[in-house]
Amino acid sequence: MIRISTHVLDLNRGRPAANLPVRLERQESPGTWRALQSVATDPDGRCAQLLPVGEHPPGIYRLVFDTASYFAGEKTQGLYPVVEVVFEVREGESSFHIPLLLTANGYTTYRGS
Repeated sequence: MIRISTHVLDLNRGRPAANLPVRLERQESPGTWRALQSVATDPDGRCAQLLPVGEHPPGIYRLVFDTASYFAGEKTQGLYPVVEVVFEVREGESSFHIPLLLTANGYTTYRGS
């Protein structure tokens, strides 16, 4: 089973970013994306499985984090209203954990385990 997950940490507050809207998309052709799943992070800032049953990589995928909604709920002004992380799933790979470390004025990401 292929797994695509994420975990968002709010570094300003030193805690998980709960209720942050996240969308997983797959590239159909250059410049054309198809939404596969839209969810919000759980109280621990996680989305455990974003790839719907029946979807089969490989391909180019994008996680879209609606940081504007999250920061509005936290009564914080953020610099980046949306964070997009584009990554490639190659044949034979089975697990993608893409964490997002977030502040009001910056972010970083990496391939987790």
